[in-house]
Amino acid sequence: MARKAKQRSFLEKNIHYIVIVAVALIVGAVYLNKPKDSGTASSQEVPAENAVMETPGDGKLAPDFALTSTDGKTIRLSDYRGKVVVLDFWATWCPPCKAEIPDFIRLYSQYQKDGFQMLGISLDQGGLSDVKPFMKDYGINYPIMLGDNQVVAAYGGIRGIPTTFVIDKKGYVRAAFEGYRSASVFEKLILELTKEQ
Repeated sequence: MARKAKQRSFLEKNIHYIVIVAVALIVGAVYLNKPKDSGTASSQEVPAENAVMETPGDGKLAPDFALTSTDGKTIRLSDYRGKVVVLDFWATWCPPCKAEIPDFIRLYSQYQKDGFQMLGISLDQGGLSDVKPFMKDYGINYPIMLGDNQVVAAYGGIRGIPTTFVIDKKGYVRAAFEGYRSASVFEKLILELTKEQ
């Protein structure tokens, strides 16, 4: 009985210290589990439920670029004028990006003959050593280029990935999405825009 009273007395005297330690442990655990932001798009990922950008085109031409593809070719967006282009900023480590890729593979296979071009810009910091094996594993059938700070800045800074732009035949951005979108979203736009003159 005396022992229980002694334990209770210890708890009552030190309760504020116990609460402070518990709060410190919780705050520390939250801080340690928080992803570190290096200030680049490749360090961020926007889950579908937190997607914040879904906009119609702003009437501006999509910025042109000249980037090296994984097979060593220089690819320019302007090379695809006259086609509908879906331009996807992504990375191999990003789960929502990986979830979209099988849909992009299928859409490209299905609509390539109708004037549709799928393009991917990888923001992987490991470059070719990260991207080439990934492409082989996933069976990616469309060109992938290695992104740089210049193209990221040209497309508004790319706050999170995947970020995907739908560009019409004349080179204008008609829609932009941040975060995962289902194949039906892109398919609808591809069908509409490939019919335009």
